[in-house]
Amino acid sequence: MTLFDGVYPFYPQPRKAYAFDVSSIIVIAVFLSLGLSFLLILPGIRGRARLYWLLRVILSLFIGAVIVAVQFTGDWETGQVTANTSYKSFSRTMVNADVGLHIGLGGVNVTLVGNPVNQINETINYNEHFAWRFGVNYNQIYNEGLEKGLPSPILYVAEKFSQQSPCGVYSQYRISGHYASATLWVAFCAWLISNMLFSMPVLVYGGYMILVTGAFMIFSLLSFSTVRNSPMCAIQFGPASLQTVYGASFWLTLATSLLCFLIGVVVVALHHLRPQALKAFFDLSEDEEEGDAMLGEAYGNPHFRASKKNPYDNFALTIEAV
Repeated sequence: MTLFDGVYPFYPQPRKAYAFDVSSIIVIAVFLSLGLSFLLILPGIRGRARLYWLLRVILSLFIGAVIVAVQFTGDWETGQVTANTSYKSFSRTMVNADVGLHIGLGGVNVTLVGNPVNQINETINYNEHFAWRFGVNYNQIYNEGLEKGLPSPILYVAEKFSQQSPCGVYSQYRISGHYASATLWVAFCAWLISNMLFSMPVLVYGGYMILVTGAFMIFSLLSFSTVRNSPMCAIQFGPASLQTVYGASFWLTLATSLLCFLIGVVVVALHHLRPQALKAFFDLSEDEEEGDAMLGEAYGNPHFRASKKNPYDNFALTIEAV
């Protein structure tokens, strides 16, 4: 290749910045569709039960959406630094840019945004994903980035998480993310079971299952946080250093797990202290009263008087001689 203003033309076409994760959009769209479908039938519910149904459905869909969506987000751990850095290999051209690191359960995203975006006759706006989920070869993705000629800051950060890196954080992040994802799927199953139990007159068991949901979400956070036990390699851009902190997905998962614990404790407490209020909130009081009316009440004829009869009358046997 030939040089163009001192820069190798690895990208002849304009680069498009990564905007949204498709999987997260699909999850949000599915749960929004469920919520909108419920809003269509909400006017058919009368009285205070309408408000109770709305609150229960919104909280339940929110918990389910968070459990599934955070599986695909890339901001469990994030960091960003602004630095003057080289842009391409074999070139001394320097650019001023924001280098971002976004770590998820299934991989890492490295962003590079110029200040300003248009520098050295190029648009510096990148977001490259390097996956490490089981069944995906991280090193192969990294080598493909080398072949494409990704900017040097992106390759430098991505190399820190490769298997050949002396940092040794690849296995730690990969295994921690795998077990965090697995425990979140268990939490999702517990959330489904809790919704089924809440629709039946066994509300206290639904409260127990929502507590189990919150517990497995906490287990996922503990699994991911184990990466802090191993020291993180220094990511230096001259005098500037890129440091990472827990991101929005981590704190959202923590907040949702605490919400599950709160709901579970309230349900269990109301079951023992005020069971009628709990049944009213879940719209089960009227159903039980109707069931009692059909099964427990009996109507008798006041004019009917039972007479005493010989118990052997019905069993009398007459033998006639032939």
